[in-house]
Amino acid sequence: MADGTGRATAPGRSRRAGGQATVEFALALPVVVVALLLVIQVALVARSQILVVNAARSGARAAAVGESAEAAAAGSPGLDGGRLAVSVAGGGGPGAMVTVTVRYRSPTDVPLVGGLLGEPTVQASVTMRVEGPAPG
Repeated sequence: MADGTGRATAPGRSRRAGGQATVEFALALPVVVVALLLVIQVALVARSQILVVNAARSGARAAAVGESAEAAAAGSPGLDGGRLAVSVAGGGGPGAMVTVTVRYRSPTDVPLVGGLLGEPTVQASVTMRVEGPAPG
């Protein structure tokens, strides 16, 4: 069957149904885009968490061998030193336990959803035993 424009339409379907699909798509698209941006931002925060765990591990390892835990943690790649806070607890002689805690204010740079999350703080603590001098 042909409509007024001379084009054939599917049986049981009018030309108005195509317009309805366009309107539904236009209404659903912003929701899908915001959801996708939110997933991207959550993935970036998860990346920051992994980097913070690695920084805490580097700091604890440095403290365990008598080096600066703060410098080791702050020197970790992928983290902005201005957003990083490192604290060291414990330590002392060989065999003592030292704990390094790293806190990082994760940036939220993704448009639209960054403002919804604020700046989440991710944190990691690692404890290691202080090593003694090498036998020799």
